[in-house]
Amino acid sequence: MLRKSLWHLGYRYRLHIKGLPGSPDIVFKKQKIAIFIDGEFWHGHHWEQRKKSIKTNQAYWIPKIEKNMSRDQEATAKLESAGWLVLRYWSKQVINELDICVEEIIYHLGFRK
Repeated sequence: MLRKSLWHLGYRYRLHIKGLPGSPDIVFKKQKIAIFIDGEFWHGHHWEQRKKSIKTNQAYWIPKIEKNMSRDQEATAKLESAGWLVLRYWSKQVINELDICVEEIIYHLGFRK
C-alpha cells in the first residue's frame, strides 16, 4: 500500500537494496532515505507484553525475535552513521495510517533534496 501510494504520487524508489544494512524495503538513494516496514510479531512490537503471550516453543521464538530486534537496531545505527535517514513503520501503522506515513516520507524527501 505504501509503495503503491508513493508510486502514484510520482515518487520513484528502489526496493530491497542488498548492499545496504538491513536491506530496506524502500530506498530513495539520492536523498539517502531508507524505509523499513516491520511486522509486529517478527520485529517485537510491544515486546514486553507480547513476549508473555507466547505459549508454544518459547525457547525458539523469544531469542529469534530478540535477535531480529537487535539486528534492526544495528542496521539503523549503521545506516545513520553513513548519513542515511531511517524511517521505520509497523505494518499495522501503514494499514491504519497510510496518509500520515506518506506525508512524513514526502516531507523528508523534500527536506533532503
